[in-house]
This record gives sequence, C-alpha cells and structure tokens, in this order.
Amino acid sequence: MPVTLPDVKKTWPNAINTVTLGATRDEGGTRTKKVTVGGATALPFHHFEGAMPYPPAIAMEVWDVAPQDWPDVLAEHFRDVWHDPGLWAKKCVEQYGADLICLRLAGCDPVKENRGPQEAAQAVKRVLESVGVPLIVWGTGNDDKDNEIFPAVAEAAAGENCLLGTITEDNYKTLVALCTAYKHKVITESPCDVNIAKQVNILATDMGFKPEDIVIYPTSAALGYGLEYVYSVMERARLAALRGDKMLSQPMICDIGIEVWGVKEAKASERELPEWGEQKERGPLWEATTAYVYLLAGADILVLRHPKAVASVRETITQLMGDGLR
Repeated sequence: MPVTLPDVKKTWPNAINTVTLGATRDEGGTRTKKVTVGGATALPFHHFEGAMPYPPAIAMEVWDVAPQDWPDVLAEHFRDVWHDPGLWAKKCVEQYGADLICLRLAGCDPVKENRGPQEAAQAVKRVLESVGVPLIVWGTGNDDKDNEIFPAVAEAAAGENCLLGTITEDNYKTLVALCTAYKHKVITESPCDVNIAKQVNILATDMGFKPEDIVIYPTSAALGYGLEYVYSVMERARLAALRGDKMLSQPMICDIGIEVWGVKEAKASERELPEWGEQKERGPLWEATTAYVYLLAGADILVLRHPKAVASVRETITQLMGDGLR
C-alpha cells in the first residue's frame, strides 16, 4: 500500500531586510551599479520553501597600502597594482568581476603606518573615482583611530550610499551619527554571540538609525579555526530573524579573506609543509571552502581575496541559486 508523505515544507512569518548599496547619479552618487542583498523568506537556498530574491554578493578586498605579509600565491595577482588602491580596485572589478570593493584602511592602523583622516579620505576618493561598483570601507579595529578617521571618510563618500564599519557594543556612537548624517549603511560587529549581535543593533536603532540600513558582522573564522561555532551563531540569528526578531533581521557579511590567509593551511608553502600539497591550489581552496560554509549559514556578502576563490564561489552561488538567480 503506498505511503503518503506529509508536506514538510516550512514557512516563516518574517523576511530578512533588503539592503541596497551604491547610489547612481540620479540618486546623488556616482555609482554605475547598485547591489541589493537580503530579502530571503526561507533558509539559505531553500527555494522550495520561500523566496531568495537576491544572490549573495562577492566583495574583493583592497588595501590603502601595499600588504607586507601576503604569500606569493596571493600577492602575484595584485603586486602590480597594490601601490594604488584605485588601480587595485579596478583590476578586481574589471578582471575578476567583483560585485563590490571592500577598502580596508590598514594603513591607518596605529601599529602599521598610522595614516591620518585625510589620507584615509583620499584612498576612499581614489577607489570611488576608479570603479563604479558600491564601496565597503572597513576601519582599523582600533576604536580611537576609527573615530578619528571615519568623519573624513564618511564625508568623502557622501552621497555614495556606502557600507561603513564596524561598530561594536563599546564603540558605536560616532559612526552611527556619521552614517545618519551622510546617508551610509553600517556594519554591526559582535564576538560570535547572538545576544550581543542583537544588542549592537538595538544600540544603533536607539540613536535613530534604521534597522533596514544595518548589515550584521557576526565575526568570521577560517576553516578549522572555529568555523563551526560561527556557523551555529549565524544559523541561530537567521532562524530568529525568520521567526520574527526584527533586531536580527539584517543581512550578514563575512570577512573571509583576512581570516583564511592568516592561517598556516593557506599561507604555508609546500616547502614548509610538503605533505599538504601545492599552496597555489590549497590556499584558494581553503578560502573557497570557508566561503561555501558561510553561504549555507546565511552569508549575504562575502569579502574574499584570491581570484580563484572568487571564481569558484561565484560558480557555486550560481548553481545554488538555480532558477532563482536574477
């Protein structure tokens, strides 16, 4: 006798917020392309249960200074342009197809070159004039320094609808005020904790910032270095959002390249670890595999470094989106 299986499709009462980055000339900016993320009404790539109107976007990382510690298998792709963040960004967009540029103000870090606000603003302007995709600007992680440089950064990018970050539970007032004044979006950072992620969003919205203008950064980890724990945090946040928690209903960003290329599995050469195979294959694969996992956890924006990882992740997104790819 045939068995009738129950309908196990899950429906959710809430959707993830949509966030659009970039502003065209008609909107007061200079971008030739805008990127929208979020909007899902089901778990990642569960097209049979709900909508996923916008595919995850790939941002490629650009620095305001030339990196000193990138391994050759990574550096060889950018060494010819990394003296100029504009040229670097242009290569990422035109040659590697980046959806967004993530400008990391590494040169402003007090333990690096300790560059000032005007130098940070100049780097932002240089990237904006070189490419037409939306811009993410990532600070130094030093609270005092970020509060010093971001006023100039936010003003330099006025009208461009950028994504600036990050704010934390202990340092949020300056950047929230700047993003409100100059009409940018903001990244809220939390240390692998759903409750703190929610609290940072509450602090921002208590200042009048719109929850629809927030992107959550739940912290990222490389494959083999706590990735499973971050996955569980992201999954819990996404489930809570779909169930109706408005303070967790924001798209999520994962800062992958910086984490992966700091671990030995990616940066060690085959001379150092011959049993692990060729670094030129292992490194990009480590980055791409980390990204695959975060896609399934609900990542909406992935910040990557290696062109091979970018190409592989893009192909995976296309396959996972299927007919849902716009």
